[in-house]
Amino acid sequence: MKTAVLVFPGSNCDHDAYHALKHVVGVDAEFVWHKQSSLDGFEAVVIPGGFTYGDYLRTGAMAKLSPVMGAVRRFAEGGGPVIGICNGFQILLEAGLLPGAMIMNESLRFVCDYIHLRAATDRTPFTRGIPEGTILKIPVAHYQGNYFADERTLASLEERGQVVFRYCDPEGNVTRESNPNGSARNIAGICNERGNVLGMMPHPERCAEEVLGSADGRRLFDAMVAWLGERPA
Repeated sequence: MKTAVLVFPGSNCDHDAYHALKHVVGVDAEFVWHKQSSLDGFEAVVIPGGFTYGDYLRTGAMAKLSPVMGAVRRFAEGGGPVIGICNGFQILLEAGLLPGAMIMNESLRFVCDYIHLRAATDRTPFTRGIPEGTILKIPVAHYQGNYFADERTLASLEERGQVVFRYCDPEGNVTRESNPNGSARNIAGICNERGNVLGMMPHPERCAEEVLGSADGRRLFDAMVAWLGERPA
């Protein structure tokens, strides 16, 4: 079971993801440079956080043009699991693999803190076995994490079960105060209609071990491994 960890100029969470996958979860992981145009031999793809191309123009706007993103698109169309974390989420939005856009935080300040999430669906490879309503403690670190979409798109996401995580308080209440960036409807993560592509602003790779203050992030990678193990060959 081999997982690709994409690396763009400016990626800075690639080693965190690699460590969580290889040394904590125990799956084979390999860095994939953004100029590669094939993901043959990989069973899952992680697009880590960072500041690809310095976040010039818009976050993820230049990374979406990298050759590897064509391979990611083909991989996703084939049903392979893809997770974009923070800047990776922004890249998935810019590439059109997920709907909506990311704008600056409502506070106009960089946010770096532990927050709480309420799982909204277990239909993705990364949340399978994490029941709806489960509360996770996972850190965020971003300046442009304010998820935005028009009302028609938001309604469609809700109707099709594509909202995967919402910001909440420690008791699971979805409140304005628990929303760290002003995201529409407290959305912290969404998936594509098929469910195999997940984008989320919080960083599960930064909390895969208790020594880091929470091991809740590991649950997403364990779910991915279980999903791949059960998938028909």
